[in-house]
Amino acid sequence: QVQLVESGGGSVQAGGSLRLSCAVSGSGYTYRSYCMGWFRQAPGKEREEVAIINSLGRTRYADSVKGRFDISINNAKNTLYLQMNSLKSEDTSIYYCAYDGNWYCGSDFPYWGQGTQVTVSS
Repeated sequence: QVQLVESGGGSVQAGGSLRLSCAVSGSGYTYRSYCMGWFRQAPGKEREEVAIINSLGRTRYADSVKGRFDISINNAKNTLYLQMNSLKSEDTSIYYCAYDGNWYCGSDFPYWGQGTQVTVSS
């Protein structure tokens, strides 16, 4: 099992920054082979992949956030981060972190956090 708890959301003005955190725990995470990611979903809209990182150090970003967001992980603290800079109003959403025990980052993430709200005002 893996448990994920997001934090760090809030309200900021356009152009500002936030850093989201995702605390990871559980026996499944100690396996060390993983793909983790940040996703966002606004009411009435489909879930969108924002950024992914795996245990090989590979990352990928949505075109809409590339160059503005940075995904990283501190394995010693068992915490995933999403540094968000130059925020835009369209970044407003609920952000979720997700975990998969496969390094190759399949389409299905079996574990999800509860989400944290990010609101960007213009």
